[in-house]
Amino acid sequence: MLVPYIVVLGGILLSKIPLAAALRKISNDAHLFEYETIQLTNGELTKVAHSKSVGTLVFGFGGTNAKTASKPRTRCKTYPGDLAWPSEPIWDLFDDLLGGALIKTTPEASLCYPEWGRYSANECEELTRTWNNSTLRIEDPTSIRSILFQGMTCMPPNYTARFLGRPVNCSVGGFPEYSVKVTNVGQIQLAVNIARNHNIRLVIKNTGHDFGAKSTGKGAINIWTHHLKDAIFYKKYKAHGYNGPAFKFGAGIQVNEAYRLAKKHNVTVVGGEGKSVGFIGGYIQGGGHSPLTSIYGMAADQVLSIQAVTADGRFVTADAKRNSELFWALRGGGAGTFGVVTSMVVKVFPRLRTTTLTYNMTSGGNFTKEKLWAAQRAYIDGFEKYADLGYYSYYRIRHVSGQLYHDMTSMVAPNTTEAQFRASMAPLWTKWEEIGVPFAPVIREVDNFSDAWELAFPHEVWTWAMRQASRFLPRNILADPQKRAAMVDALKSVSDEGANLILFNMRNPPGSAQIDNAVNPAWRDIVGFAIMFVTWNLTDPEPYVTQLSRNLTYEWNPRWKALTPGSGTYMSESDYIEPNWQESFHGAKYPRLLSIKQKWDPEDVFYATNAVGSEKWQLSEEVMGHFPSQNSKLCLK
Repeated sequence: MLVPYIVVLGGILLSKIPLAAALRKISNDAHLFEYETIQLTNGELTKVAHSKSVGTLVFGFGGTNAKTASKPRTRCKTYPGDLAWPSEPIWDLFDDLLGGALIKTTPEASLCYPEWGRYSANECEELTRTWNNSTLRIEDPTSIRSILFQGMTCMPPNYTARFLGRPVNCSVGGFPEYSVKVTNVGQIQLAVNIARNHNIRLVIKNTGHDFGAKSTGKGAINIWTHHLKDAIFYKKYKAHGYNGPAFKFGAGIQVNEAYRLAKKHNVTVVGGEGKSVGFIGGYIQGGGHSPLTSIYGMAADQVLSIQAVTADGRFVTADAKRNSELFWALRGGGAGTFGVVTSMVVKVFPRLRTTTLTYNMTSGGNFTKEKLWAAQRAYIDGFEKYADLGYYSYYRIRHVSGQLYHDMTSMVAPNTTEAQFRASMAPLWTKWEEIGVPFAPVIREVDNFSDAWELAFPHEVWTWAMRQASRFLPRNILADPQKRAAMVDALKSVSDEGANLILFNMRNPPGSAQIDNAVNPAWRDIVGFAIMFVTWNLTDPEPYVTQLSRNLTYEWNPRWKALTPGSGTYMSESDYIEPNWQESFHGAKYPRLLSIKQKWDPEDVFYATNAVGSEKWQLSEEVMGHFPSQNSKLCLK
């Protein structure tokens, strides 16, 4: 008989299950990672309760039999200064139990402000210089991409949000009050339990690559999963009808790391185009489109098993047989609302020869803006063809120095040679030659997808002075010449009025609509996806920025919606104040998702903006008078 043994971690006794015993309990599943074997149990909580006179009251599990704290039934989450906010000795105990993993938030830019006691002119200058670096924010426990919605309460002085009328200073604002630098499951369980038992807001951050402010929140406890970097490759993984190669990835694995591991093992992983994106967090949980979507479908379609900590503090496995409702919801139903995912097992595919295309063109001289749009019309005419060949493209049309700048970040042709790719694109390029398009295509053929992706997709910059909105382009719209022309007119109209565009050409492959997961059903019928975004300067006046922001939601995106009835958009790259987001993000699957949310998290331990079940909550303040600020209290409506 294998008996669980006990280890001491920072003052708390945590149950560490021997690996073989875990495998006996969980058949046909991947090994638990070492960090997943360190778990919190009722027995150890009882010992802490006896020694510290708190234990189960503060850190106890949820559920009908749990001895939890008497939570105040107030309209709002608990905040510093409230009577129910834990005392300093409780936070000290929490840190002891975590093994010293609790981090009191110190905003990254606070080193630019003497009052924070860490001022350094040289470090402030360097931080200012690198503020848009796509990797810098990732290594900070609380910094996020969508800092506008956080409230921009602590910026390098040169980047102070003057358009918000804010003085040059630094405060915690909408950043979480504390972060837990997670290195094991027991720490996640402790964080979930104290947040639930004290009615404290809880958020989850991996990389902060987040356009919807789901990874931040005033007065919150932040579960920082970035350092859970474990990975296991299985040559043969058997699970509920699947028998083939697979990876198990820890919650902190990023897309670039997943691709490197795939190359090492001579396989292909369905992942994102952004290098710094967290692989199994908001990316897969939101659905996850990929340069390989046209041939393999969404990243969420590849998931075989999930390990997670749920709202009651329990560590569970979810797959097709166990906790199947949770398994269904976590594959496309959105992150930050059903639990804290610690790892996923995903199927992989054989090594894949891949050809990529990059180029750019700029209007000017004889190549007018109208000619650039004529070139776009010719390209979009072929969206169905290219998607059905299995291709994917990601490109932009932006306003630069009074001209239109169009750059193909990359067109990806998987399982395609350069010769085949050139032949398929020749008709379009002939049309472009007739129009007079000045472009110099760079075409590369590589014997594996990982290298092709590395060559074709640069690190993205952090664009924090911006807002965006988006819409799917369904096949039935682009297949009809008149409807397609009207759709291109609508794309052009918002560009003419000041929006920048990001456009994708892809499909979901035949049969993907029958996959039983929570992916937005509108994904299954697209051949295009369009994003509009606006940017501004720090010196622009508030009325100008406000009008740009309002245009996205109330003027421009409605034009696209009017031409795509019954469709939707991608929750992870959407309008922060998307009207009727339940329909746009989830379609007919929303009622089932809400039912699962209510079952697994009846106390709303997990909240994320525009996430399942969030409609009963509201933030108490707004930025520029029309979108919610995370720098405010979260309260029931």
